[in-house]
Formats: sequence, structure tokens, C-alpha cells
Amino acid sequence: MLALWLKAFHIIGVVTWFAGLFYLPRLFVYHAEAKEPAIRDRFRIMERRLLVMTHIGGALAIAFGIATLAVEPFYLRAGWLHVKLALVLLLVIYHGVLVKLLRDFAGDRCAWTSRGLRWFNEIPGVLLLAIVILAVVKPF
Repeated sequence: MLALWLKAFHIIGVVTWFAGLFYLPRLFVYHAEAKEPAIRDRFRIMERRLLVMTHIGGALAIAFGIATLAVEPFYLRAGWLHVKLALVLLLVIYHGVLVKLLRDFAGDRCAWTSRGLRWFNEIPGVLLLAIVILAVVKPF
């Protein structure tokens, strides 16, 4: 029963984390395209606040994922989980790049184009697709 509660809170953390991973790069696209200083300032505030939520979601997802593995360690023998964890590591790296981008935008130092940011915004969707398939289908 405990494992089911841990999995439920893990999923809640994942949903919260992905909300930020999906929307923060989109804010960066709009920020990169904004010309007026007042609008750019508004984006800085929105980005900073969204990053806090993204940090919380990521921390909850990882903490409850680890707790689930502690309660049900047999998952550690599953090949699909190893691939999933590698993809989660890529998400953590992506999250770190978002932090750097936020700092660059805060200091008006971001050199990314809005087109590059649009492509960058697709990465978490691809990773989510692969992670969900691995977790549900468990192909190996």
C-alpha cells in the first residue's frame, strides 16, 4: 500500500516538473522576441516564479521515485528502469540548462534565437514519450 502512495506522489511531482519543463522554454521564446523593456521585465518575473515550481516538481519526482525504489527494490533489476533513469538524467541536465538560460535572460546575455529555443522546447516532450512507454510497456 505504501508503494502505491509513493508512486502517486511521484506522478504528481512528474506532472508538476513537466509543466515547468514544457512552459519555461516557451516563455524564453516569447522573451527572446520581446522588444519592450517592460515586457521583458514581466517575462523575467514569470520565468523566475515558474522555475521555482519546476524545482519543486523535479525534487518531488526524484525524491518519491527514489522512495519507491527503496520500498520496491526489485525494480532495480529491470532493464527498462535503467534506460528510464538514463532519460531522467537527461531531464535533470535539461533542467540545468533552463537554469542557465534563465540567468542569461535575467542579465540580457542570452544569445539563443527564438527558433533555436522552439527546437529546444521539444526535448522534454520526446523524453516524456520515451519514459512513459518504458514505464508502462516495460519492453525489456
